[in-house]
Formats: sequence, structure tokens, C-alpha cells
Amino acid sequence: MEEHNNLSVLIAMSGGVDSSAAAYLMQAGGFRCQGATMRLLESDDGRNAADAESVCRRLGIPFMTLDMAREFREDVIEKFVRVYRAGGTPNPCVDCNRRMKFSRLMEAADGAGLHYVATGHYARVGRDAGTGRQLLKKALDAGKDQSYFLYTLTQSQLSRVQFPLGGMEKRQVRELAERLGFVNARRRDSQDICFIPVGDYGAFIESWTGEAFPAGDFLDREGRAVGRHRGAIRYTLGQRKGLGLSMGEPVYVCGKDMSANTVTVGPESALFVREILVEDLNWIAIEGLDSPLRVGAKTRSRQAEQAAEIFPESGGRVRVVFDRPQRAVTPGQAAVFYSGDAVVGGGTIVEAGTEKENGHEL
Repeated sequence: MEEHNNLSVLIAMSGGVDSSAAAYLMQAGGFRCQGATMRLLESDDGRNAADAESVCRRLGIPFMTLDMAREFREDVIEKFVRVYRAGGTPNPCVDCNRRMKFSRLMEAADGAGLHYVATGHYARVGRDAGTGRQLLKKALDAGKDQSYFLYTLTQSQLSRVQFPLGGMEKRQVRELAERLGFVNARRRDSQDICFIPVGDYGAFIESWTGEAFPAGDFLDREGRAVGRHRGAIRYTLGQRKGLGLSMGEPVYVCGKDMSANTVTVGPESALFVREILVEDLNWIAIEGLDSPLRVGAKTRSRQAEQAAEIFPESGGRVRVVFDRPQRAVTPGQAAVFYSGDAVVGGGTIVEAGTEKENGHEL
């Protein structure tokens, strides 16, 4: 392995406009740059790599493709399928950042003798002068901020990561790409999970596993059958559309029992909870939680922060108590905690609601 040059960087290039602009900005900042596209899908048609290589040629920087399809299949897709089959709703973008993008890219940077890794994420890094801890901060463009998806970054990774778009707005990035003549300047941002481009999770899981998920009963909150569903795996907490039920009032998916193959429906009021339990925590702004702490908490990426207090629990878990009830908080998703513009930490939601909130006697 070559010795690190502190003005050297591996740029993760997806083929999109954001990572292309990031490559230009790092080069303009005086860094020795190496572009790299991660091949994550065995069915990849090569378009992303071709667009990324075109940008690298225009900038005059070397380019390489990192074949990581096997690792992506094992670490991200298989986990997504496993959690979905168990009744949760996983967040594969968080898992990809945690298990693939940053750990694997840091390894690739080390192998090439490069110090930093840069991506096109909208976020910022900093340092707490008082504690010396590395910080992850929100992007200045609130509408594009991606800090929610990055809460798993470690102190070591944050010390070596660069987010050159963190202080820019999306329109500025596109204007820059157009001025530079990049082939992807007007390419649309992807809105879907990369390995499920049409968004049909149920069909994907059936195809992936070769298993058919049979129809079963819709139940009301008293456990009475009120209709038939098309396979429990096809429904998510809070869903209203596509249920095909006529019950005199709108009903929503309130729960699933995968072993019994039932889907419970109820009024929207049944979706609201005040407390959640979170595990598999990663702390950024603090070393750990040993006493209650007031935070702004998000349980979905586009949700506004909600005032809450977090409490340490046994086994390294955290109990989150919101000031106001929250709608359709879903096990498997991430809960991320903020203090101002800094990410305090985050983890995976494993329970939503107390027994009383879930409709049972204490």
C-alpha cells in the first residue's frame, strides 16, 4: 500500500450529477483524485459506470470500477429480504452506507494510497472543539439533506470523509454540471431502491426467494376477519390505498403477523404512538448515552424533527419518548437524533408504542 497523501481522495461516483460535481470540486480544491464506481448489482447494464468514466475523462482523472455485487447481495439485499419476511420494513440505503459504501471505499482508498473518500451526499462534517469528536452535520440545503442516511458513520470514517456538496443547493450543483458540460447534468435523481426500480417490494421478494406469499385474513383490532389480503408481505404500516376493504370508514394497516399470515387494520388514530425502542446505536456527537437527553428525532428521512427525550435502557438500547404522538413509526426503520444541525446518533427501531398504545391492557 502506498503512503497516504493528505491531499488525495477517492471519489465515489454513481454516474449521477451529484458525485460528478463532487469530483470537480475536489479536483478544484487541489486534491489528487481517483474516481471509482461501485458495481453493486449483477444485472448492472454499465450505464452508471459509463457516465462516471465520461466525467473522469473530462476532468482528466483516473477511473476504476469496484466489483462489489457479491458483498451487496449478501450484506444489503439478503438483509432487506430477511427483515421484510419477518414483518419489518428495513432501510437498505442506511445498510448500504454502513456495510458497503464507506467501509469498502475506505479499503479501496487505502489500497490506492489515498487519504480521503468523497461522495456526492448532501451533508457536512466538522469537529467539536470542546470534546474533539468528529461531527456529522445537516446540509445547508434542507430539502436535500441526507444526514439521516449517514448516522452510522464512525469517528474514524468521519475523519476521512469529504462531502463537498454540503454547503450547496441542488440547483447550484446542476448549474455547475451544465457549465462543465457533464453528460449527466440533467439526469433525474433516482427515487427508488436501486435493486427494486419499479417499487414493488412484494414481487421482488417473491422473485428473489422463489416463494409465493399466500393470501390471508385482514383482521380488525378485535381480531375478527374483515376481508382477504394478497399476501402479508405486500403491506406496510400506515398503508391505506390498495386494501380493497369497505368498512364504512377509512382504515389503515396497523400491524402484521407474518407467522399467522394476517394483516390488522384499524382507524388512523391506532397508528399514533408516543414511545419507541431503538437498538444497534451509533453515537457521533457523544460517546454514549448515560442519562436522559433532549433531542430532535426523526423516524423517516423526510420527516421534520420531532421534540423528544431519549433514555438509556439495558442492553445498549434507547427508549425515545416524543412530546407529541407520532404516526406510523415502523420497526426496521432508522431513528436519528439531532441537536441543532448536528447528528447526535441513531439506531434501528425495534418496537413502536407501549402495550397501552398498542391496544392492550397493561
